[in-house]
Amino acid sequence: MDLIPGLPEEVGLECLVRVPYTHFSSASSVCRRWNAEIRQPEFRRLRKVSGLTQPLVVMVQSRVNPSEPHSDTMKRFVNMICRLTVFEPETGEWRELPPVPGYENGLPVFCRIVGVGLNLVVMGGWDPVTCVVSNSAFVFDFVRFTWRRGSDMLGGPRSFFACVSDSNRTVYIAGGHDKEKNALRSALMYDVAMDEWGQLPDMAMERDECEGVFHDGKFHVIGGYNTEMQGQFSKSAEEFDVATMRWDQIQDDFLEAAKCPTTCSDGGDGRLYMCRGNDVAIRLNSSWQAVAELPAEVRCSISYVTAWRGKMLVIGLSEFGGALRADVLDLKRNAWTQVEVPAEYCGYVQSGCWLDI
Repeated sequence: MDLIPGLPEEVGLECLVRVPYTHFSSASSVCRRWNAEIRQPEFRRLRKVSGLTQPLVVMVQSRVNPSEPHSDTMKRFVNMICRLTVFEPETGEWRELPPVPGYENGLPVFCRIVGVGLNLVVMGGWDPVTCVVSNSAFVFDFVRFTWRRGSDMLGGPRSFFACVSDSNRTVYIAGGHDKEKNALRSALMYDVAMDEWGQLPDMAMERDECEGVFHDGKFHVIGGYNTEMQGQFSKSAEEFDVATMRWDQIQDDFLEAAKCPTTCSDGGDGRLYMCRGNDVAIRLNSSWQAVAELPAEVRCSISYVTAWRGKMLVIGLSEFGGALRADVLDLKRNAWTQVEVPAEYCGYVQSGCWLDI
């Protein structure tokens, strides 16, 4: 069967790759051939080389009442009910994803999310009512625009772990702590397509509240602390080479300062970036060098940072208890542009991930 009746195969494919991701669900329902084609890695590769993929930022964000004054931010934080929101940097549009099955009244608190190909994976977290730690995994399919329950994480419940993906089909997690608050060295991988978890070699040290970055084909696990050091962060980092399946210590003072490393991000240009003090810094020659000054309005509390195609998104608060602020940095021109955030999407951003669909 022709991809589009009456058109040559290559012309039909050129038409299909131009379908916006928001219409994947409708397009995949037309016929089995279209559904299979949209899910092919080659389809996504062709969209990429043609410059047709759409960058998305998915966030775990608290639900707010736009009529509440910003002075009530602390009350919002204490009574936080989180949902998944999507920001499209190229269009400026914001939207909400359907709720995770069983969590219609709020996401698991401190859950981790990661984008993998055409999927979003939500893992772990605390039940918003009972505070019981979960080892569950849920997968959102951006083609069908539906959720499915994935296999539970191996090794029992864990919280505050590093979590990344290779952007294709595999999720990597490491560290965090178990339900007894013991910091962990263990690491796992999850094949989203096969719905299978696998054990990875342990890290050299326990790392609770560590940060994960997938960079240069390696899973970087940055900072964190062991059980005895409770809250006293390490400056070191380890990297897992997915080709050799082994860990290596990068540098004892990778961070240069013992602090929570949540602002580290791969820039998609072969470089690592981090918000440090009043600056955006880039890692060059085993050290961090400032490349741009942060807007004063986000320095108080930066909650999420991501980068893509020469741009960096920084989300934070103008002041404690203040309004949510989002700015995009053009990494080539070192110029900032403030993002317009609709009132209903001004809730606190707990974490996020980036997808290119």
